[in-house]
Amino acid sequence: MSSVAPPGVRFHHGSAVVPAGAVHTTPLGYDRGSVPLGAPLPLTASAELVHRLSGCGEVVVAFEGKLGDTLLALTGVRAVLDWLRLRSVRTSVRAVGPYAGLIARTGLITQPPVTTPHGRRAVIGDRAGTEAHGSEAVVSLVLDPAAPPCWSSDGRAHPDLPARHYLALERRLGIRLPGTAPFAPTLATGPNDLVEELRSVGWLGGLTIAAITATSWPERKDYTAQRYIALTEQIAEAQQAQARLLLIGGSAEDGLRVSAEAPRRHVQVLHLDGVPGDQLADLFPHCDLIVGNDTGLTHLAAMTHSPERPVIGLYARHSHSKWRTGLPHHHAVATDLSDRMHQGDLCPVRDAIPSDVDVHMDAFPPAELARVCLDLLNGVRP
Repeated sequence: MSSVAPPGVRFHHGSAVVPAGAVHTTPLGYDRGSVPLGAPLPLTASAELVHRLSGCGEVVVAFEGKLGDTLLALTGVRAVLDWLRLRSVRTSVRAVGPYAGLIARTGLITQPPVTTPHGRRAVIGDRAGTEAHGSEAVVSLVLDPAAPPCWSSDGRAHPDLPARHYLALERRLGIRLPGTAPFAPTLATGPNDLVEELRSVGWLGGLTIAAITATSWPERKDYTAQRYIALTEQIAEAQQAQARLLLIGGSAEDGLRVSAEAPRRHVQVLHLDGVPGDQLADLFPHCDLIVGNDTGLTHLAAMTHSPERPVIGLYARHSHSKWRTGLPHHHAVATDLSDRMHQGDLCPVRDAIPSDVDVHMDAFPPAELARVCLDLLNGVRP
């Protein structure tokens, strides 16, 4: 299931199954594997929710908050749409807000039905999105990352947020839905001008590594450009190759900003700041490895990346299992504190759990992290 990396740090493979008895869970209330698709659950559905959704002709997907929370919550949208299809309720689905383009890549958005839908509307999203777009809705579903527990069924825990959201809605809607682990959707990708420009000048040839420096909490979660460069140098030297490192930064005040550093012995470094998520979604599949902190762009990379190419998240404080997509190529390197948050289904912020020591990104030495990356690049499970 996992293996020790540096002292006090543990590697967790994305395809590892977490036994229900190994972590703190809430029983789902039924053995999911034994309930036929579309069959009623041995739980009472939310009658009011079922009634209101059954009468809707339109579903509006509205997220206004953090990118990571949005991506990990899209399975809640999928659960509602799966239920509507099983119940033969015809609806149109549209996305609004800053992530509408990314959400459309999941295939969840449908064209309006042949007949014009009646005016009853359901809004699904985060609190800011439902407040902005739900004033005339007959029902608004808020997908709060703090709400769904770590479910367990059939001897298995479902700790990742996509699974939590999907199963929480399945229980409330009262019938066995078709989704199975991994529950997270993947995003369609394609060519774009940025990718073509980078390819034309040689930045996407050979060993290409993307590293996420963008974060809403830089003092806690920024691994720093210097550490990523040191990590890439270790990998390139071991591979006896020249590596290209794409440093993906946050939004630049002046919009998109691209700048190259002077070439090093083993690594060429390109800074990409302020790149829109839609363009990054098309860029990530061209990278051999992606390493990032626990942030939305790392989740985006996992949901748009080719399954055979690894994405590694670095988790110093928060649960490495909850804040992942659950996709088999999305791995984690986590501290002991992160592991304890995972085991107890805790949050250091929500549950006000101070760390015994200040745990930052320096918990992951580049030389040791490089060993994990090399194993994954070489097809060896660490």
